[in-house]
Amino acid sequence: MIYEYWLAGIKEITDLKKQKLREVYGSGKAIYYIEETKLDKLRFLNEKDVAILKNAKKDTELEEKWRRTEEKRIQFIPYFLKTYPKKLKYITDPPYALYVLGQLPDEKRKSAAIVGARNCTAYGEQMALQYGKSLAEAGIQIISGMARGIDGAGQRGALNSSWAKESGVTYAVLGCGVDVCYPRENIGLYMDIQEKGGIVSEFSPGTQPYAWNFPRRNRIISALADWILIMEAKERSGSLITADLALEQGKDVYALPGPVNSVLSQGCHRLIKQGAGILITPEELMDEWNINPVEIGQKGNKSEKMLESPEFMVYSCLDLFPKGTNQLMKETGLSVTELMERLITLELNGYVKEVSRNYYIRLQ
Repeated sequence: MIYEYWLAGIKEITDLKKQKLREVYGSGKAIYYIEETKLDKLRFLNEKDVAILKNAKKDTELEEKWRRTEEKRIQFIPYFLKTYPKKLKYITDPPYALYVLGQLPDEKRKSAAIVGARNCTAYGEQMALQYGKSLAEAGIQIISGMARGIDGAGQRGALNSSWAKESGVTYAVLGCGVDVCYPRENIGLYMDIQEKGGIVSEFSPGTQPYAWNFPRRNRIISALADWILIMEAKERSGSLITADLALEQGKDVYALPGPVNSVLSQGCHRLIKQGAGILITPEELMDEWNINPVEIGQKGNKSEKMLESPEFMVYSCLDLFPKGTNQLMKETGLSVTELMERLITLELNGYVKEVSRNYYIRLQ
């Protein structure tokens, strides 16, 4: 496999040309040792391609790179192996190979991609968490890009589900090598996903998160998913690229409506106008998909106990849009001390979140 690894790592030659080369010569090893004069006769290779291949053979660190990959427990899965995802084989530009930490999605289970804005609102983040958790509890795998904002929130939601007691709940497709955590702030999420799913990339280990890699990786996210959920997106954004790719692949796209004056909802509203499905609740969505949630609503006992507590009055005044403490004091009639005591209790128990100083939203 070391020679397949070598061929896959040649960035300047397209995946399609690599596949054609292998079809002609049978293996990466045969391509590595081919006479240079024979390369010149292949019509699908231009002079630049031939020069790149010749230069690639001069790599003196090939064995060391392969050894480091094995030491990091990175799986190398070229397109011709049985373990290569079938969903990727039939897209327009399938990657020549994948690199995986953890495992690949189970093709016998359904998958949904949750993607959206990096600089999302508290509303978008909370909805991504909610959909990620609810869908995962119904046994649906969550695919995303582990980016800050919506992507990470959807995957955290999946990891918070009851299904996460087992492995195989969420998968991150990166725009860098699988051994590079980007963004660095998501290191905890990065480690958890390896244990409860997998980190996937078409880029060789060590590849840095260059901006031009991310639009390309979006086709893998959409291909691995059966449905694509856009939670928040500007009029022009990478999430809409994912949506367009999904439509080309024949996938159903759904978008989350938001405030009409929100810049981060304009992309979603455009998708809805063009015919995308509307996200209202996870339960309605799964009903449309004819999926029976296996453990939906399992938090009932915890919520019932909370409803009986003194904090319920404060909790009931909150929703997904931030409210300040001054407004909450007016609505509840509580003093600032009483209100803060209840808010702190609710926050410690995971029912509310302070999104900015003295402004809170409801989480469940």
